[in-house]
Amino acid sequence: MKKIKLSALSLAITLVPGVALSAHAAESKAQPVSVTTPFKSSVLTTDLAYPWDMVWGPDNYIWVTERQGKRITRIDPATGKKQVAATLDAVHIGPQHEGLLGLALSPTFMQKEGDNYVYAAYTYMEGEQEHAKIVRLEYSPDTHKLSNETTVLAGFPAGSDHNGGRLRFGPDGKLYYSIGEQGHNQGAHWCEEIQAQRTPTQDELGKKDYSSYAGKVLRLNTDGSIPDDNPTIEGVKSHVFTYGHRNPQGLVFVGKNLYSTEQGPSSDDELNKLEAGGNYGWPHVAGFRDDQGYAYANYSKAANCKALTYDANYIPDGVPVQKETDWNAPNFKAPLKTFYTVRSGYNFRDAQCDKLSYLCWPTIAPSSVGYYPADGVIKEWRNSLLITSLKNGALYRVPLNADRQGVQGDEAKYFRSVNRYRSVLVSPDTKKIFIATDPGGNALTLENTPAKQLSNQGQILVFEYTGK
Repeated sequence: MKKIKLSALSLAITLVPGVALSAHAAESKAQPVSVTTPFKSSVLTTDLAYPWDMVWGPDNYIWVTERQGKRITRIDPATGKKQVAATLDAVHIGPQHEGLLGLALSPTFMQKEGDNYVYAAYTYMEGEQEHAKIVRLEYSPDTHKLSNETTVLAGFPAGSDHNGGRLRFGPDGKLYYSIGEQGHNQGAHWCEEIQAQRTPTQDELGKKDYSSYAGKVLRLNTDGSIPDDNPTIEGVKSHVFTYGHRNPQGLVFVGKNLYSTEQGPSSDDELNKLEAGGNYGWPHVAGFRDDQGYAYANYSKAANCKALTYDANYIPDGVPVQKETDWNAPNFKAPLKTFYTVRSGYNFRDAQCDKLSYLCWPTIAPSSVGYYPADGVIKEWRNSLLITSLKNGALYRVPLNADRQGVQGDEAKYFRSVNRYRSVLVSPDTKKIFIATDPGGNALTLENTPAKQLSNQGQILVFEYTGK
């Protein structure tokens, strides 16, 4: 069987049976990551059940979702003391993507004449079908507990792969929520069609059928309704703000600009600036529309798909293949930056990663994005995006230009360790960078070989600036 060497669909990060790290493989270690001046490091807290999102609350606590723990937890940033605000029993958990995900505090949370609403997103089961929803909970300052769960919007696509799941408030008071394309056309889902380019019909909206929301970023009112000024796409106004996404796990507002990080296939993780109605190309384009290192191999359209052996980069005969430049859309938006674009012919079979070859592919698996402000105390970090990596336990800093509309210069890399960095948070005084870590999963050692054990399992690490 003749095979074509292309960078097609692949897992940005995955768990491999018999190889994946376990949170119970060893006792949690609380050793800080080795860093050089002008930083010092420490461990704030341990034994978190897959911390996923972190938000700094007006009560000066760090609010954390624990994906597999089904918990929203408040953590004292000075002592590391944990207090569970809520356990959401309806959450459906899975090994790597399902569970309690995004978290957002109301813009008027704990303010005089404001409210005490907390919003969260999670996966759940309805019969035999898995979905995701956004809910609202009410916080009691007296008991420090969350209660009165109310559904904001439910019925989103969800599954065992690529759920996206980031939830953020914009300066416009609207909720923004990212949904992945469910890992279709790859791995265990290799014969399932990608829906990232499909947008909802008016009939589907009338039936509250949101199956077309896979591979999208949504914009919604806090009551779950569609904002009047949402974009009209293919003649229909829906919750869809942008589309054509693979697995957008990072969202951050810088002023009115919304930035997103998105996990690519075998190459081309993306940093995007999201614009209303924009089409970000997936699965027809990964990164730039340049025919470099990627072509769309549509396994779902192969006549004998189930009989084929899936391979992310060596495509068997019978699988339709489309070059990036064979597709175009007037509203296509290219990324601001990729991690990383490589030429066609790149060797994706690196011997040092063996069965975990994807760990050696030119991607970082970005898991979150934050903003370091223009008036921060670390001068060289000012006006930068901070991006966490799952594959190589690193924080990437990408400077923005003066008008904060694009990137400026190259990225810098910090705090490398044998970990999976899940979420980043900057303290209000801008002196500390908090990073949450996964308890398990696959990552690289400092020598860029597959790690047998993560160094800091289910912890929040603190990197404190000590310079002037």
